[in-house]
Amino acid sequence: MVDFAIYMLDPKGVVTSWNAGAQRFKGYTEQEIIGQNFANFYTPEDRAAGVPQRALATAQVEGKFEAEGWRLRKDGTRFWAHVVIDPIRAPDGTLLGYAKVTRDLTERRATQAELERAREALAQSQKMEAVGQLTGGIAHDFNNLLTAVLGSLELVRRRVPQDEKILKLIDNAMEGARRGATLTQRMLAFARRQQLEPELVEVPRLVESMTDLLDRSLGPAITINTEFPSLLPPVLVDSNQLEMALLNLAVNARDAMPRGGSIMIAADERRLGEGKDAGTGLPPGRYIKLSVGDQGHGMDAATLLRAREPFFTTKGVGKGTGLGLSMVHGLAEQSGGRLIIDSVPDRGTTASLWLPVAELAARAAASEDTTAPGRTRSLSVLAVDDDALVLFNTAAMLEDLGHRVTVAYSAKEALQAMEGARFDLLVVDHAMPNMTGAELIERVKKQDPAQPILLATGYAELPPGAAADIPRLAKPFLQSALQRAIALAMDGR
Repeated sequence: MVDFAIYMLDPKGVVTSWNAGAQRFKGYTEQEIIGQNFANFYTPEDRAAGVPQRALATAQVEGKFEAEGWRLRKDGTRFWAHVVIDPIRAPDGTLLGYAKVTRDLTERRATQAELERAREALAQSQKMEAVGQLTGGIAHDFNNLLTAVLGSLELVRRRVPQDEKILKLIDNAMEGARRGATLTQRMLAFARRQQLEPELVEVPRLVESMTDLLDRSLGPAITINTEFPSLLPPVLVDSNQLEMALLNLAVNARDAMPRGGSIMIAADERRLGEGKDAGTGLPPGRYIKLSVGDQGHGMDAATLLRAREPFFTTKGVGKGTGLGLSMVHGLAEQSGGRLIIDSVPDRGTTASLWLPVAELAARAAASEDTTAPGRTRSLSVLAVDDDALVLFNTAAMLEDLGHRVTVAYSAKEALQAMEGARFDLLVVDHAMPNMTGAELIERVKKQDPAQPILLATGYAELPPGAAADIPRLAKPFLQSALQRAIALAMDGR
């Protein structure tokens, strides 16, 4: 029997026989071990705790001892063992010794642990996906509400008497709505449903441009150090979102060092070979690794596991929304990269944002010169939205800009309105029942490919290829953003 260690012990635990299986995975020959106490197979901590003696006592009293635990080989390495000890007695009941059977379960335990880790990772992934779906849906609805609130307040502010108290109240309400819009943007970022406007970004230059903002935001107790190579290729990313992500990471680093300290912002180029990299889960390619590190209190394994969950925070009540890391995670994923967090309790945390290096074609496209859109003439506009609050607000903004507006509360109503009239521009919501905005646009484009259309949407998740060449207006929006988007749509961009 070479797969089992089978041997006998005397009443005091001294080895009296030894089989080939015991020699195979414990390493001792028969001559080396017979006459030695079986406690030599236990770890120092188990010997100090009296585990070998309790095992024999249990077998003697209960008739059997069975357990799993770490044991030692001759060379000092550990293996995971399943142990059974049976007492051997004479016909008169006298204890003659013990029969001991040991199995090496190290490989099976490692396989089982790997399976458990895979199951846990899958469960965590499914949980995050479900939370992302819920978060994205909630954020979309909030965007609709905030569109109505912000737009209406902006129009009201122009019409009320110039009373300082009234204007202050309106400004406070608008600021509250803007904060709500920021929260929804972070929720959409986590759900990877935000609309990004990628451009070529040189990371060192972006960080340098943020120096004053970081100094003001972090305070005098924090020192910022940077480390960049002399040459670093650009990335294709939304610069505004990347700035917000960096600011979030820097604020988290500051909060981890309540007595002050230094933050290191560094970047370098990394090349990943064939197959997905085990450390990052990213496909092969060239990446810029942008890191923000601190020497703060760090995070334990349990906290680190939940760090990217939306609304999870360790900062205490009123000191954080729990959406900062979620937003950074979403931006990285949506940009084709990954957020990797390394942390050791009492030694600090390093958050690394991996972003793909911009390909040559993308660099050429991003560097094309574009001119700012001009002001448009008075237009005949068909506004389509299933939300009455948003539609009323959009129509009011359009009329205030001097346009003539017809409203439709569904894609079906919009198609009916277009049967007997010609419109200079369509402003279409995407998330509508029965027929989405993207589907409506497809129908319209088949009949009139030259029809100018503007897609207003609370998030960026559209079917592949749907309305890909249509200008978009991100909700919530102010009148100035609406005006710019109309100019772009009329310019055919």
